[in-house]
This record gives sequence, structure tokens and C-alpha cells, in this order.
Amino acid sequence: MRSWLFVPGHQQRMIDKALGLPADVLIFDLEDGVPEAEKDVARRRVAAALGGVRGGPARFVRVHEAGASELEADLQAIARVGLQGLVLPKVQGPEDVLRVCQWLDQHETRAGIPSGSVGLLATIESARGLVQAPAIASVTPRLVGLMFGAEDFALDMGLFSHPGQGLVNYARSALAVAAASGQIRAIDKVFTDISDPDGLVVEAQRARDLGFAGKAVIHPGQVEVVNEIFSPTEVEERWARRIVEVFERRADEGPATVDGRMVDRPILERARRILGRFEEEGNDRQAD
Repeated sequence: MRSWLFVPGHQQRMIDKALGLPADVLIFDLEDGVPEAEKDVARRRVAAALGGVRGGPARFVRVHEAGASELEADLQAIARVGLQGLVLPKVQGPEDVLRVCQWLDQHETRAGIPSGSVGLLATIESARGLVQAPAIASVTPRLVGLMFGAEDFALDMGLFSHPGQGLVNYARSALAVAAASGQIRAIDKVFTDISDPDGLVVEAQRARDLGFAGKAVIHPGQVEVVNEIFSPTEVEERWARRIVEVFERRADEGPATVDGRMVDRPILERARRILGRFEEEGNDRQAD
């Protein structure tokens, strides 16, 4: 779940194209990316995409926020086999997530969806949401991650220009820590300047350094860059394999010296995670 591509739910051409892209997750949008007059069209087209041919990227849907009048119509339209997750916008606290959980608990099996199988990604887009992020991160096993929404966050903070990097980086760091506290993924904000690929690289690398596991994208051209940056490099894979091999030859997992450097259990666990990611991506490539 490295690249999360937003796809406007009312644009059939974009839906068809997205299903063949190498994004890890598609976010079919029913919320801000859809004009008010096109909401019903978007629901029908997204529902059809969910029920189409299996395979390809995971299929999530961004619905309206908790308390919005459109939310019930969104959920009724897309609760069907093929729905793998919901993106919940403007989450202010755990109660916003729990409302949707309760709806799913009542309707999943009725719609032919295995009970508990629909995941949730909560988008943090306000000061209140950020303060509540640690509580949100652990509110339900359905939650797969927290995503940062920078533009609405800047609006909530009263910024008049593009979000200041100091404040935004603080918020991104806080969100990544909150996600880790709940043992779920942190997904970084979109990079809106599609004409600046170098800027995307810099921002995505910064996000990875902050502890993010993936990034939201708004253009197909951003997908492969994000996938590459959020994947272990060959250098990291070789380092991890060397660490694990040394410990496999030992009788215990106490501190050891590897290539002149002291390595203890946390570093060993990090090496194992890197190899696990490498194996997952290898399996994905074989499946494709």
C-alpha cells in the first residue's frame, strides 16, 4: 500500500484507465473530487467498477464525512462485493470512525461482503483531528492507516498561502507517530504540482524519512515514483540479508557485531521487516 491514487468517481474514462495502472490502491472519489450535480452518476460508476473484473489495485472509496447527508447514499451504493476499503475524510475523532464501523457491521454480510473485511483509512485534515489522531489510530481493527490532508489542515490553521513547511512537517511527523502508536500505516499528503516531478521525489523521500509507508497521488505519472521511493532499495535488502544471516548462525539474538558495527534486537527486527517487504513485492510482481 505505497501509492494511493485518487480517481474521480464520475469520470468513466479515468476509472477505466486507473484499473490498469500499477498503483497499489485506487481511491474512487465520491467526495470533493466530484461536482454536486454528478454525485449520483459517480455512485453508479464506482459501484460498477467495484463489481467488475477482479485483480489489479486494491479498491477503496472516499465517501463523505461523518454527519454529512450524502454519507448514507454513498454507503448504500457501494456496499457490494469488490469493496475493499473506505477512505473517511475530515475525521475529527474516534466517534467518526465508529459510526461507519457500526454501519458496516450491520450491512456487510447483507451485501455479500465477508464480515469485517472492509478496511478503513482515516484522513486527518484539522487541528482537532491531529490532536485526536492517537485515539483514532487504535479505535478499531478495521483501520489500516491514517492519511494526512494538508490543504484542509492549512485552512483550519488559518494559513493564507501554501502550507508552511515547518507547520506541515510538524503535523506530518505527529501523524506518523500516531499511526505507529496504533500499529497502522501513515499515508502522506498529495503532491499537487504534477508538473514538478523532482519536487515529488524530494517530498516523497522526506515522507519516508518521517516514517510514512506510502503517499497519496493525483496523477498516473506520480505512481511509479512513489512506488519506488516507498520500496526497500537493493542496498537496504543486502544490508538486511547480511544482518539476518549473521543472527541465523548464532544461538541467541543478543547484541552482535556485524561488519564492525554493533547490532541489537531492534535492528534485527528492522532487517526482517525489510526482507518481508522485499518478499511481498516479489510475490506481487509474480502475481501480475
